[in-house]
Amino acid sequence: MRLLGLLLLLTLAGLLSLGIGARLTGLDDLRALTGTVETMGQAAVASRIPRSALAALAGAALGLAGAVMQGLTRNPLADPGILGVNAGAALAVVVALATIGMDTAQGYIVASILGASVSAVAVWIIASLGAGGATPLKLALAGAALSAALASLTTAVVLPRGDIAGLVQSWLVGGVGGATWDRITPVLPFLGAGALLALASAQNLNLLALGEDTATSLGTTVWKARSIAALGAVTLCGGATAVCGPIGFVGLVVPHLARLVFGVDYRRILPASMLMGAALLLLADVAGRVVARPGELDVGIVTAFVGAPVFIWIVRRRRVAAL
Repeated sequence: MRLLGLLLLLTLAGLLSLGIGARLTGLDDLRALTGTVETMGQAAVASRIPRSALAALAGAALGLAGAVMQGLTRNPLADPGILGVNAGAALAVVVALATIGMDTAQGYIVASILGASVSAVAVWIIASLGAGGATPLKLALAGAALSAALASLTTAVVLPRGDIAGLVQSWLVGGVGGATWDRITPVLPFLGAGALLALASAQNLNLLALGEDTATSLGTTVWKARSIAALGAVTLCGGATAVCGPIGFVGLVVPHLARLVFGVDYRRILPASMLMGAALLLLADVAGRVVARPGELDVGIVTAFVGAPVFIWIVRRRRVAAL
């Protein structure tokens, strides 16, 4: 029943995304979904289809990646943005663009995934130093510090390059505007592979939540389980960042909502996070069009407005629980 409710929410979010923009459209204009484009309203709907598809795909990828990261680190503050993964992906894309003039979708995707992978490994190594290993607090601090450093490096690369500054600065905000099928199609295999790896890790995440010793005693090879899940999450983050830019807080907010609704079983949390993430980013994109009409706010700005208060609430809740 709850899954059906999520599907209905996602459907509603998709219809709102198709119907709301600079030009309002009616139900008859949805005939554009069948390929019929005879009126201005139907043309408007047709032009929004790739944008809505990209928002849904990116939201699903970031929501699923966030849930996997929280399961891997056993840290409710884990998120592709907070752990520095998005920042690493963004820096890699900017460096590739500035140094070798990369201008293909495949190049963006590969650079983004490599950057996300290196950043994730760096955060884990930094957090593992010292007594206690990679605790949730140390991971969050290491991720925040590395994110700030990588963002500064990205700015340092962009500022002297006036030829790419306009393009990069717009992309770094994070958005789905101007989406086309040519932009979406190349990333689909990467998002699909990442989603399969992440979803296949659900049972292992359940076992890891019991502790590494318990997971090992139940027959799980911990390093292998962590590696597969991490590869899935990094691939999802890198792919989404390549086509949309770094969008924050989706991977933080969505898994918490999924746990509130579906409990602690990752076999339910992961698919629920995909659906919730897709719906959230669609609705955030719609909100960005409404609040700044006739202009619009990029979806990355809207998710920051939503996610920042949630982040503060989670931190305060954990602080109270620790007292």
